[in-house]
Amino acid sequence: MTPRFLILCGALLLALGVAAGAFGAHGLRQLVAPDLLDVWRTAAHYQLIHGAGLLLVAALWPRLAPTPAAWAGGLMLAGLLIFSGSLYALVLTGTRALGAITPVGGLLMILSWLALAWAASRAPRL
Repeated sequence: MTPRFLILCGALLLALGVAAGAFGAHGLRQLVAPDLLDVWRTAAHYQLIHGAGLLLVAALWPRLAPTPAAWAGGLMLAGLLIFSGSLYALVLTGTRALGAITPVGGLLMILSWLALAWAASRAPRL
């Protein structure tokens, strides 16, 4: 995990998050039930937050302890992909069982923020 990789992933995921939000607001409205549209919105919302979080980790990287900073970035990316990805797939396929893996992504996102706190607490120069 490097700052460059986190910036690339964060920027791409933010762009896709905006597109997903627009698609949900305009393209899915007539295709899925309102409860599934809410699920889509949740996925896009968390994608946007954690895409920005990836940029935050990259921006703070020089001031953080490197090992926990790498963990923070990796956990955040994995959590975002699992959480939002499983919700997008649930909406698009109607397979409600996909919701069973969503909490794993949520847990990884929580752990990523804790790893960022760890990286700050071990920072050589903050």
